[in-house]
Amino acid sequence: MPSSIHDRAVLHNGVQMPWVGLGVYKAEDGDEVIQSIKWALDAGYRSIDTASLYDNETGVGQAIAESNVPREEIFITTKVWNTDQGYEKTLAAFDASLERLGLDYVDLYLIHWPVPEKYKETWKALEKIYNEGRAKAIGVSNFKQHHLEDLMREAEIKPMVNQVEYHPRLSQEKLLAFCKEQGIQLEAWRPLLKGEIFEEPTLVELADKYKKSVAQIILRWDLQNGVVTIPKSVTQHRIEENIKLFDFELSNEDMRRISALNQDKRNGADPDDLEFYQQFK
Repeated sequence: MPSSIHDRAVLHNGVQMPWVGLGVYKAEDGDEVIQSIKWALDAGYRSIDTASLYDNETGVGQAIAESNVPREEIFITTKVWNTDQGYEKTLAAFDASLERLGLDYVDLYLIHWPVPEKYKETWKALEKIYNEGRAKAIGVSNFKQHHLEDLMREAEIKPMVNQVEYHPRLSQEKLLAFCKEQGIQLEAWRPLLKGEIFEEPTLVELADKYKKSVAQIILRWDLQNGVVTIPKSVTQHRIEENIKLFDFELSNEDMRRISALNQDKRNGADPDDLEFYQQFK
């Protein structure tokens, strides 16, 4: 269990990944994303999660370039979007992401969604990128267990990370157990459910008990479950608050109470919803 901001999750290839990162989904490219990242780095974050879809890789790269933190200390994640999947298109999309970021490599490159009939070819491109050293680690996002099993049957390299929607209303306990068994690090996107559960009585009660915010209670629950978390914010005080997670520990009973809030309720798309993928044909 991470007990310090300096602790790292160790991926199955030995790469060390910060337990808490800044998500920049919908952060506007330019001043907004640049300032958010500068606040995050000043607060101690050393992980930034972007994607080609977010249309802010240029700003992410600029923030890193203007930072006083050495590049090798910052863990950068980006992702290949659905319309760019397939072997050759993924290689080209990766080159474009690197150019926008202004980097020689990324620390983690992910398949954004398991687009049917494409994600296996996309994975082959990620394996090539990894073998060339241009991504220190590779993984997937929004993959259910059956997607992972299907991919691993033919993959030469096992995914190192699976980034999925994960919060108290969607605890995905079976997927988490499977990923732990396989040595695949689970990572939570939208861990705070856009604030929609901040009035949940159990969480409010626990926030009062531990003298923490509801957001901090949820993010600490992530960490104690062994899940890397990437809360998104463009507000300085929330960015600073969201990483102050290492001076308290939830009891086993309180962990169970939070997990009991699960409703298997998704806020984003279901990775098995074939209609979702029709727009990317």
